[in-house]
Amino acid sequence: MAVEIEKQGAVWTIIHNRPEARNAVDPEAAEALTAAFREFQASDASAAVFWGAGGSFCAGWDLKFAASLADPEKRKKEFEYLNFPIGSAPATRGPLGPSRLELSKPVIGAIEGPAVAGGMELALWCDIRIMAEDAYLGVYCRRWGIPLLDGGTVRLPRLVGQGKALEIAMTGRQVPAEECYRIGLCEQVVEPGGTRAAAEAMAQEIARFPQEAVRADRRSIIETRGLPVREALRLEWANGIDAVANEGTAGAGRFSAGAGRHGDFERI
Repeated sequence: MAVEIEKQGAVWTIIHNRPEARNAVDPEAAEALTAAFREFQASDASAAVFWGAGGSFCAGWDLKFAASLADPEKRKKEFEYLNFPIGSAPATRGPLGPSRLELSKPVIGAIEGPAVAGGMELALWCDIRIMAEDAYLGVYCRRWGIPLLDGGTVRLPRLVGQGKALEIAMTGRQVPAEECYRIGLCEQVVEPGGTRAAAEAMAQEIARFPQEAVRADRRSIIETRGLPVREALRLEWANGIDAVANEGTAGAGRFSAGAGRHGDFERI
């Protein structure tokens, strides 16, 4: 099976399991990954970890499948399926699967080995990235005349700025984990083989908090990017005010009763 889901309470780990192809994504895997994350979105789970089995996060689009698109009829059929719909209708999956999904809950990427070409785009789609010391990103598809089509040109400059994004994208060079951490492409670097455990631990930490406020803050951070301050503040208020009524007053009551004093995160 190309995609597996392991459930640990409120945390789901979604596993891409094509190690023989370094977890490159063909249409079957793209459909399965998209279905898995849609299932996560519709579930009661609070956070997800995205991990590639066998020591590779994702080597990108399956180039054996891409080569088959030299057939004009097959290419037309595939591209018509992937085209964005007109208006506000839901977007189809991306070439690599879930890259067009806009979830309301966090996804943490656990990145071992290569996350290159479209695999880098899947990593950028995650909210947070934890990388192994020997892992790396890179626009390796630069060599083969394949552009970024799974959000890479949108998300990369939002994380590292336009100049650095242009340099990374146009040279196609390898970006090792240490540099990714330094420039904001990942949030944590751990020993090789340790990313899944670290990501699951972080996901469990996020999942134990009152979730309406977590999701309101996540939504505001994403949605207010680039807005004028006044408009952003208005959106932050609109996103968060219900959480105060539904969760915040109860949480304040627990604090008043003695929980969580002096920055204690254990008794909340």
